[in-house]
Amino acid sequence: MNTEKTAVHFTDNYLISPTNPISVNLIGAGGTGSKALTALLEINESLIALGHAGLSVRLWDDDIITSANLGRQRFFESETGLYKSVALINRVNRCIGTNWKAENRKFEKDSFGRIPEEAQATITITCVDNVKARFGVAEILNILGNRRNYRDTPKYWLDFGNSQHTGQVLLSTIGTIKQPNSEKYETVASLPFVTEEFGELLKQSEELDNTPSCSLAEALQKQDLFINASLAQMGCDLLWGLFRYGMTEYRGFFHNLKDFRTHPIKVA
Repeated sequence: MNTEKTAVHFTDNYLISPTNPISVNLIGAGGTGSKALTALLEINESLIALGHAGLSVRLWDDDIITSANLGRQRFFESETGLYKSVALINRVNRCIGTNWKAENRKFEKDSFGRIPEEAQATITITCVDNVKARFGVAEILNILGNRRNYRDTPKYWLDFGNSQHTGQVLLSTIGTIKQPNSEKYETVASLPFVTEEFGELLKQSEELDNTPSCSLAEALQKQDLFINASLAQMGCDLLWGLFRYGMTEYRGFFHNLKDFRTHPIKVA
């Protein structure tokens, strides 16, 4: 008889019954980030319909919309020349009447080594295309995670990454999350950072070409048309499950859109 318990992570209580909308920092407004923002809009509206306080999202990106972004990302020709973050947030706010914020700058320390006040958020979602940015986010989250008893104490980091046909999503806790006593499950309070668990692989991937594309056709040689949307939907479903069911057996997945395979990463 197999008596081994299933390992699960129970969602932090504050996400389930918050007094105010849950603060979310979405970093990156490109192929994945622009589609993740749409998914966050849907999560927000669904949570509010269920009596939850919903989300308060701040989108970070210093890029300008170019013709290479049209088609694969959520932008239109009339928006070329605008900041990606501003165009997307304005569209969402007009659509559902929210007061979400845009930051047309990088999520990083300033020239004096200070962390922006706006970097404090309960959930951080990264949709960035370079390794240095991920390690920079990890450093900031580690610092903020040690500052307890602050408003919007950091709890979770959801990281998206992809190449042309493949990608991965990984959920991490920022510090430990208090878990309830359970006779049925093996509770897991801490989920490792992507930079800790896959740091060497990330550094190896730095050798890939990350130069900007000059056209949509060139961009599609680096990231195929639906890999970003596929990752955004599945990754945000993992986030939705934390809110809806209060627990998860999975902390991410590896995804290959070319041969339609997905390998889940279990909580352990």
